[in-house]
Amino acid sequence: MRPENDAEYMQRGLELAIHIGLLILLIGACIVILRPFIHLILWGIIIAIALYPGFKKLQRLFGGRDGLTAVVCTVLMLVVLIVPVVLLTGTVVQGIQTLARHLKEGTLAIPPPPTNIENWFLVGPSLNKMWSAAATNLSAALAPLAPQMKAAVPVLVSTSAGIGLTVLEFALSILVAGVLLANAQSGAATSRSIAERLFGDRAAEFETLAGATIRSVTTGILGVALIQSIFATLGFLIMGLPGAGLWGLIFLFAAVLQVGIVVLIPAAIYAFAIASTSKAVMFLIWCAIVALMDNVLKPLLLGRGVAVPIAVIFLGAIGGFVAMGIIGLFLGAVIVSVGYKLFLAWLHRAGQDKGMQLMRKTI
Repeated sequence: MRPENDAEYMQRGLELAIHIGLLILLIGACIVILRPFIHLILWGIIIAIALYPGFKKLQRLFGGRDGLTAVVCTVLMLVVLIVPVVLLTGTVVQGIQTLARHLKEGTLAIPPPPTNIENWFLVGPSLNKMWSAAATNLSAALAPLAPQMKAAVPVLVSTSAGIGLTVLEFALSILVAGVLLANAQSGAATSRSIAERLFGDRAAEFETLAGATIRSVTTGILGVALIQSIFATLGFLIMGLPGAGLWGLIFLFAAVLQVGIVVLIPAAIYAFAIASTSKAVMFLIWCAIVALMDNVLKPLLLGRGVAVPIAVIFLGAIGGFVAMGIIGLFLGAVIVSVGYKLFLAWLHRAGQDKGMQLMRKTI
């Protein structure tokens, strides 16, 4: 190879390296600048995709006017978000005020444990001892926990602030979703272009898979958890549990994590302590119905319309939630579903290649 060719190749390589470096710097700068808005944009995209079938139905009622339909959808979603938050905030504030008043007046009391609690399997004796001590002298029972309770106060304050920021983030994400729905046609064209660049001839298949997976997770995990939470909160209110709204919120998070029964067990125990046996048994039956709802609803809603097994979507959603938080419910399910389909395509392609090799050898 001649020296002038070497110099030309070196020049091209240097230019290519500079171009790649500048591209990396540009992408990095864009990520740094847009980082505060990435969650909002992702949530807006997820909400828009989840609402799109309903948006199309509502659009037909408004004569195909995208802007008006998007405004109506945005307002409805904000109402669905804000009204429960206001009601829950009122319940929590009222519960805290009542608790503070009882503590100040020294009238806070714990009802005595049920008479047969000591006979409960495994946990009966220890639970009866702790409960009896709290019912007899609450201050003395809480004294050993004073350092832990003092340390928990900042955590509760920061958690409350985090919940407030999360609600604000969801509200802003709904506004972003409204903008995306108002420009649904251009958004669909952009989505198709990205899918074609990533998946080539199978772009339509994977684009449909991603959208169907997001809607499946919305109805199959969040939807089921919300339905369970509504019925559970109704039971808490009828039973007269203090802070029923807070109990319902805790159950909602637990239901998303598929451990809602962990919240129902102490609620049922408390019901046996404050209510008659017949009323407590009815509440226990209600709790059992709520706990078993997901066994009926999840197979009907999760994976509906998605050419991926329910187990793949479920594992992706729960694993994504553990790894990335609430947004991981959707991203995890989509990533695992797409990975599953790519793996099947690779296996199918490998089988075809092997078959072609066998045919050539035979010929």
